[in-house]
Formats: sequence, C-alpha cells, structure tokens
Amino acid sequence: MSELDFVRRGQDLKAYRALNWEGSFADYLRLLKEDPRPLRTSFQRVHDMILAHGVEEYTRFKEKLLHYRFFDDPFEGGKDAVFGLDKPLMRLVATLKAAAHRLGPERRILLLHGPVGSAKSTIARLLKKGLEAYSRTEEGKLFTFYWKTEEGPLPCPMHEEPLHLLPQDLREAFLEELRALHPDYPYPLEVEGDLCPVCRFQMREGLRKYEGDLAALLEHEVVVKRLVLSEKDRVGIGTFQPKDEKNQDSTELTGDINYRKVALYGSDSDPRAFNFDGELNIANRGIVEFIEILKLDVAFLYDLLTASQEHKIKSKKFAQTDIDEIVLGHTNEPEYRKLQANEYMEALRDRTIKIDVPYILRVSDEVRIYQRDFAKVRGKHIAPHTLEMAATWAVLTRLEPPKRAGLTLMQKLKLYDGKLLPGWTEEAVRELMGEAKREGLEGISPRYIQDKISNVLVTSEEPCINPFMVMNELEEGLKHHSLISDERTRERYRALLQEVKAEYAEIVKNEVQRAIAADEEALNRLFHNYIDHVKAYVLGEKVKNPYTGAPEPPNERLMRSIEERIDIPESRKDDFRREIMNYIGALALEGKPFTYKDNDRLRRALELKLFDDQKDTIRLSALVSGVVDPETQAKIDVVKARLIRDYGYCEHCASGVLEFAASLFARS
Repeated sequence: MSELDFVRRGQDLKAYRALNWEGSFADYLRLLKEDPRPLRTSFQRVHDMILAHGVEEYTRFKEKLLHYRFFDDPFEGGKDAVFGLDKPLMRLVATLKAAAHRLGPERRILLLHGPVGSAKSTIARLLKKGLEAYSRTEEGKLFTFYWKTEEGPLPCPMHEEPLHLLPQDLREAFLEELRALHPDYPYPLEVEGDLCPVCRFQMREGLRKYEGDLAALLEHEVVVKRLVLSEKDRVGIGTFQPKDEKNQDSTELTGDINYRKVALYGSDSDPRAFNFDGELNIANRGIVEFIEILKLDVAFLYDLLTASQEHKIKSKKFAQTDIDEIVLGHTNEPEYRKLQANEYMEALRDRTIKIDVPYILRVSDEVRIYQRDFAKVRGKHIAPHTLEMAATWAVLTRLEPPKRAGLTLMQKLKLYDGKLLPGWTEEAVRELMGEAKREGLEGISPRYIQDKISNVLVTSEEPCINPFMVMNELEEGLKHHSLISDERTRERYRALLQEVKAEYAEIVKNEVQRAIAADEEALNRLFHNYIDHVKAYVLGEKVKNPYTGAPEPPNERLMRSIEERIDIPESRKDDFRREIMNYIGALALEGKPFTYKDNDRLRRALELKLFDDQKDTIRLSALVSGVVDPETQAKIDVVKARLIRDYGYCEHCASGVLEFAASLFARS
C-alpha cells in the first residue's frame, strides 16, 4: 500500500476538471444559450447566493420576519454564524435584491454601521467566503478569458465577462436571442461595460493581425475559462484596510505602473507596463470590503464615489475602466458622526446606503454567541446560568430606560426576550421597541464579555466556574474598560450588575425550591387534592373526607395556601378557579386528561407549597452552620442529585448553589 493512497482517495478529479474548464468563445455562447446565469452582475450573484441556502419565515410580536440560513455560516459549521440580527440582515438582503433588479442601490456604497463588536466584520466575512464557495458550484459558476500570445497565456487582469469582447451591437443582438430563449429569467438580461485597457490593446493588435475579422480573432486568440473567486488569490474578492496616511496612496485601489516593463515596452502609458492589481481592480465580478471605510483619506473616497455611482475606476495614465463589484464598507458610531458633520462629505453621504447593525437585544440570542465559543471548553465545567447572567448584563447595558410607569429595565429585557408579563400584549411590546430609536447602538460589546469569561476560565483553579466568578470579573474589568470614558456610565453598569446578581438569586431560589419539591407522587397528591376542592367549590358541592367518609365543605385554607404562592389575591380567586375548571373541561372534550404540568402557574404554586411543607424537614440551614447530621445529609444529597440530573449542575457547583440558596432562605 502506497503512503499516498489516502491522498488519492481524497481527490475529486471530476470537480477539479469542472472548476478548470476551458473552451472556445463559441463554446461559451452555446453554454449561455442553455443557462444565462453566468452573466449575472455581482449584486445578482450575491443575492442568489444568499437565497440558495434557504429562508425561514417566523412571526415575533405580530411582525413577520425572515431568517436567512446563509448567515448561520454553513461553510465552517457555524464558526461565523450571526445571531439575533434578522431585521438588519433582512434590510441588507432587500437592498441586494433591489440592486439585483437594477433599481438604484447597485450604484451605492453599502455601509454597515454599528458599535464595536456588533458583527459587521462577521457579516462581511460571511459574504466573502460565501461568494467563494458559490463560485465553485454549478449554480454560481462564472467565466472569464485569456489571450493566446507568443509569451504564453495572458489572462484578462480584471477577469472580466467574455461578452465584453463583442461590440455593443453584436452583444445586444445576442442578448436579445437569450431573452427570447429564457423569457422567465428573473433579472434584466444585460451586460454593461467594456474591455479593460490590456484587453483593448490585445483586441486592437488582434484585429490588425486578422484584418478586422473579429470571428477569426475570437476563434484563434481567445480562450474562455471558468472563474473561481478567491480572496487569498485576489480573484474577485478584495479587502482594504486603512493604514498610515504617509505610506498609502490611491494606487493601492487602482493599480500602479510596473517600471520594469516600462523599459521593455518603452512607455509608461502602455497597458502592458501597468499592474491592474489594486483592490478595486482585482475585486471586479465580486465584492470589495473596506474596513473602517470612513477612516480613509479623502483621495480614496473620490475613487469610491466613481466606483459605486458610475461603475468605473480611473487608473493612472489610462481612461476610466468599467467594473462590476459590490463596495461594502463598515464603520462605527464616532466615525459616522464625523461623516455627518463634514459638509465636504456630502457626495459620499448621498451615495451611501446605511444599514444599522446594532447589538443584540434578546438575551437568548446573546447566550448563543457565548455557547458557540465556550460550550466545548475542556477541563472546566461552566455552571448553569453563567453565560445567561453575563448575557443579561450585556443586554441591560444596551437598553434605554423604559418610559412606561411601573416597568423596570429587567422587565423590559424579559419582554424583549419573549416572556410576556401580565398586562402586556405582543402589540404593546412592539410599540415599546419602536419608542427606543437608538437602542442597541451603545452598551457593552460581546467581545468584552468573551474576554472576561476567558480570563475566568484560564485563571480560576476551581473545577467549575459560576455566575459570581464571571460577574466579579466583569465588574473588575470596568475600571480599565477603554471605551467607557465617564464615571457615571461606569457606575450605571455596576448598578446593573447588582440587578443581575439579584435576578440570579431568584433563579437559584426557584431551582432549589423545585428540586426540593420534585417529588412526583407528593405533587400529584397535592394536585388532585386541590382540584377536588376547586371542582366542589365552583360547582357548589361538598368534598368527601378521605378519613371519615363524611361530606365536608371545600377546604378554603388548602386552596388559598396554594393560590397565594403565585400572588392570586382574594378578589381574583373565583376567576382563577373557574379558569382552571374551564381548561379541564376543554381538555376533556378532546379526550385529554389534565395534569399539573399543563398549567405553568398552577405547577409553580404546587411546587412552592410543597417546598414550604418540606423545607423544614430538609433543614438547609444546617449547610450554613456546617453541622449536618446523617439523616439531613441524605435528604440534601437527594436534592443535589436532582439539581445535577434536571438542571445541569456538576457535583461541585450543586454543593455551592445549595449553600448559596441556604443563606438566601436563612435571610428571608
């Protein structure tokens, strides 16, 4: 067996041949008659690429939303997945769709605007690697060409569309034929632009050689080939990052003279003596990303104005050259404010479509970011609610204080996360969200949270990290946070951390209460007892005493001892009891039994009642004093086992959370 057999087994020669296809210009025309999609513009191709991965439609707060699976990052298993930003992404895709149909946005710079760490770069990175992958598929294939010369193959330096080789009248005649063959083609079948300077030179020389016979030139001098976009190879995908102004000029965007070839060809205006390798040149047919676009020097921005509005770039010593690419930039809030204040930047503002990419405002979405990064940490257990509490604090810092009387910031956070509170409808929550215009554009970034969780994981010697470890690290880091400039904001963030700690204390109390009361038989007995008495109360009947067999009035004390656990006032007890009976009746009509698990409020009330009945027998207070007798320890071990089984605690953090809960119960 050869050592290279595993290499041979992993090869896909058929795919390689498909990606490296070459053919004549006539072959290409035949291919287009079968499928004209290679003629798509960059906007059309990117729009189709996103849709190719599927769309999910859902409703939130009575608003129809779309989730594009493309942004789940199917290319690297979710490494760059974007969470909780469906609305901004819907706006981005809608802009791409309008551009694909040539309705105006194709002549604009797309500007992703938002605070640091809000996934702007991630979205740009996804679009770039998605386009690379799409160009390798049958649906996303596109083509370019090279010239046969005495020195060898001369590729078009801007890998342009082969139909540029046809003059306008012949090109339009061929496109008219395609329109007739494909009447249902979803986009306008047009090919704009002309040959780049290098190809214009080759065309002139070729026509002179063949005495004006374009068909002969195309047959003998031109080879069409498959074009695979690649950022690393600088084909169809460019990235530009501002540097020191002294060491940067516009040739980085539009190419520069090759002085070695000037000596060979005798002129610095000969296209063969010019490197058409600026970021705007090489990104033709695809996308160019401008990192921190508004930090660019004004000279660069002028190039962008022409590139977006006219789809042309001006290289030194040459006429304007046609391009077809998406210009995508991203910037943060301070830089954008400077743009708005600069009257000399009016032309840029007019040619820009701003797409806000705010911070996530739903805790459940924020948690998914941290789960992706920390769910598979080896050697450390992350206690339940650790990531959730960090996410809760992060989202609280991004929310505007509610203007509605009686609504706290924590309640607002829960409403946004889909937990409807009494008196709140979905329409009311949607109105609440509409009142806060700048929500999500300020606050703590996910990056800060990720850094602090990482610090705790690395520095802690405990086998398990818990919410308090992370919250203490978050608070400690506020002293040196580079983006918090005033003490007032720092103090507000500290106060919000105290609110999160209080929220966590309530969660722990509830979980321990439920673990203590997680006796299925006892809960069922209490449930059936309660329902028997409620049924008798609502129907005006009596209840049979299980011990004496004598009929007795419903036990009001029993019913109220359960209802008071979930704050049912005396004035509302009749409504609550009828509600329960109506629910039982509705299920009975469907032939379904009613259990305590079918009603969350009733289940919680029963658990709290059972907890109160049992807590004294378990004596959690013994954990605080440190003196635990064997009988109590056995009961505590049962509760601990339930915490491990039902809530995801480990042995270490289950013990810690029981001690914490014991101190809370002792205080209350």
